[in-house]
Amino acid sequence: MGDGSSGPTMDLMRSEPMQLVQLIIPIESAYRTISYLGDLGLFQFNDLNAEKSPFQRTYAAQIKRCAEMARKLRFFKEQMRKAGLSPSTKSLRSGDIDLDHLEVTLGELESELIEINSNNEMLQHTYNELSEYKLVLQKAGELFHSAQSIVAAQQGELELYNTTEQSVERSLLLEQEMTMDPSKQVKLGYISGLVAREKSMAFERILFRATRGNVFLKQTVLENAVVDPVSGDEVEKNVFVVFYSGERAKNKILKLCEGFGANRYPFTEDLNKQFQIISQVSGRLAELKTTIDAGLAHRSNLLQTIGFEFEQWNFLVKKEKLIYHILNMLNMDVTKKCLVAEGWCPVFAKDQIQNGLRRATLDSNSQIGAIFHVLQTKESPPTFFQTNKFTSAFQEIVDAYGVAKYQEANPSVYTIVTFPFLFAVMFGDWGHGICLLLATLYLIIREKKLSSQKLGDIMEMAFSGRYVIMMMGIFSIYTGLIYNEFFSVPFELFGPSAYGCRDQSCRDAYTAGLVKVRATYPFGLDPKWHGSRSELPFLNSMKMKMSILFGVAQMNLGIIMSYFNAKFFGDNINIWYQFVPQMIFLNSLFGYLSLLIIVKWCTGSQADLYHVMIYMFLSPTDDLDDNQLFIGQKFFQILLLLSALAAVPWMMFPKPFLLKKRHEERFQGQSYTRLDNNDYPPEIEPHSVSHNHEEFEFSEVFVHQLIHTIEFVLGAVSNTASYLRLWALSLAHSELSSVFYDKVLLLAWGYNSIIARGIGLGVFIFATVGVLLVMETLSAFLHALRLHWVEFQNKFYVGDGYKFYPFSFASLGQDDE
Repeated sequence: MGDGSSGPTMDLMRSEPMQLVQLIIPIESAYRTISYLGDLGLFQFNDLNAEKSPFQRTYAAQIKRCAEMARKLRFFKEQMRKAGLSPSTKSLRSGDIDLDHLEVTLGELESELIEINSNNEMLQHTYNELSEYKLVLQKAGELFHSAQSIVAAQQGELELYNTTEQSVERSLLLEQEMTMDPSKQVKLGYISGLVAREKSMAFERILFRATRGNVFLKQTVLENAVVDPVSGDEVEKNVFVVFYSGERAKNKILKLCEGFGANRYPFTEDLNKQFQIISQVSGRLAELKTTIDAGLAHRSNLLQTIGFEFEQWNFLVKKEKLIYHILNMLNMDVTKKCLVAEGWCPVFAKDQIQNGLRRATLDSNSQIGAIFHVLQTKESPPTFFQTNKFTSAFQEIVDAYGVAKYQEANPSVYTIVTFPFLFAVMFGDWGHGICLLLATLYLIIREKKLSSQKLGDIMEMAFSGRYVIMMMGIFSIYTGLIYNEFFSVPFELFGPSAYGCRDQSCRDAYTAGLVKVRATYPFGLDPKWHGSRSELPFLNSMKMKMSILFGVAQMNLGIIMSYFNAKFFGDNINIWYQFVPQMIFLNSLFGYLSLLIIVKWCTGSQADLYHVMIYMFLSPTDDLDDNQLFIGQKFFQILLLLSALAAVPWMMFPKPFLLKKRHEERFQGQSYTRLDNNDYPPEIEPHSVSHNHEEFEFSEVFVHQLIHTIEFVLGAVSNTASYLRLWALSLAHSELSSVFYDKVLLLAWGYNSIIARGIGLGVFIFATVGVLLVMETLSAFLHALRLHWVEFQNKFYVGDGYKFYPFSFASLGQDDE
């Protein structure tokens, strides 16, 4: 690893050169050093205290302190959410905020907000109770008033009856009533309150059973829901009055009220007292309403003040917590005067990191500067590609399969072009491509606004891949022009068709009676072929053969990439015993098939390529007759067949033996003691000489190579066949689009009814968007993804590396802790 630091290479093909660095930082400048490195975002720290629990680390108390402040901020955010407020994104950043002062401020604000909430809850509880009490007084008063009216009417009837008949029996009864002991007279008590309407029937039924019918219950329905004082929720309730006799019945009623959550309130029969109490309750409610409104206004002002500074406070607390988290990953020196850090950084970042170290030393007034020391290591560095907002989405597609190991060739360089192109081969329709392009242009134009908003899962995926979809749309327009399809309709965009009718009978669109009357159509499929009998066989043949050509070309590209990988790492064994035989095998069979396809197109031959390829294996010495496309074809086929057969043992046998020989030569004589331990070859560490020597197993290497060879031979066949999905999905997309156009839009347009045409147009639009622009897009995307992951990348891409995750404050704007 070189130690030059001229600048980033910006090479998307290979990872940026990385180096393992040790930093020795004085304690007094450690905080500022980590802060500056976080602003730089180019250093990945290794955890040197992995064996310690979080509570055993040096800065555990500071982490706990930051976590407590973060809890208070989450409390503020929840309170703002309940109040319908949101943190301001335009908070002013006026200088640095002292963390100690912020901690005190957050504590005071939390105490004040908790006190305001407590007082408001208490006042609201009292207000809700008084509101229910007022309703009970009103409704229960109405119940008593109606009952008294009924009793008064009944007494009037009895008095009228008694004036006509004054009997001795009446006198005796009155005399008995006058002499009766007042303590033995039955007096009815009553309990009033409110019960939830949904529980009222059960309350009445159980009350009747518990008292054996010795109570009288009267209920009245409240028109509007009331706020329950206990839960704070709006509940539909009934006002009830229960008349009972005896203490036992009273106790049962009270227990049932508690069990059903019925709120009980006192009530008096005296009308004057009722009006007086209602007046007092109404006045008290007005006072409480004024007090509650004032408290809510004060709370709202306090939350607005917090919301104005919330983002700044939240960023500072997250930053502080992250700094101490990194400090906990550092080792304390034995003198306890400095911290030791280790981590990875790009080679080009050396000067920037050293400048940050010097700046931290000056700002902290430290007498000793930090030390930057490059370490030599056998550990594989992390992989770091410099990407931008355009290339990052393509890089994510590759990383989803596996992260490139350090300095391994990056497939995303080719994916930028090949992925949208293979998608467009399956999706080719320039009308649908324009729809995709317009949708992504909207996302790109408004990307600054949309990037700061919370989008749904599907919308978030589309937004993050907007440039991929844009490229897919552009390539779909190109292939759509090649296929000459605009929502399955052909257009004469580049001039008139080269074909005309031979006679009047060929005016039928389904009759093959076309003759060439002018120059060949300059670009794409001739529009006359759409709707003719010659169209489907031609498109089938063309798309199928093009799929094979694209597949063989991309697989060859993958094998060539394996050569560049081996060349870069100086692996001559893989160059001569993997790259060369793989190229020979693949091109002796499928490369030759691609050559035959091109020759047949150029010559216009009627040779049967299926027959040629099959009998190349079954009867290689037979004459080709009508299937011969060029002179010497039979001899050439025999030579290719022998080459393909020879390539299989070439891949299988030499490599394990050469690896064994190289291993023995490398470890030859290392059982003897060396005079100078520094003379070990760079590939071998002294403590691992015997261990590495014992690890080599020839049988395992041979079996691995055998499996790899079989996998490549079978994969060459299956992968080539897999590229036929380009042909299949392209025809499926074209046929679906044609069905929607012919059987929906044109069929509806045949009616002389605006309603029928409107329905047909609506169905056509929804089918096009739902099926062709959503489902077909997703289907073609997944198939293109498979062709890259399985058929292309498996030829050269290992993908067993790990990403470079530098310590950076850039991601602190996210909500994740």
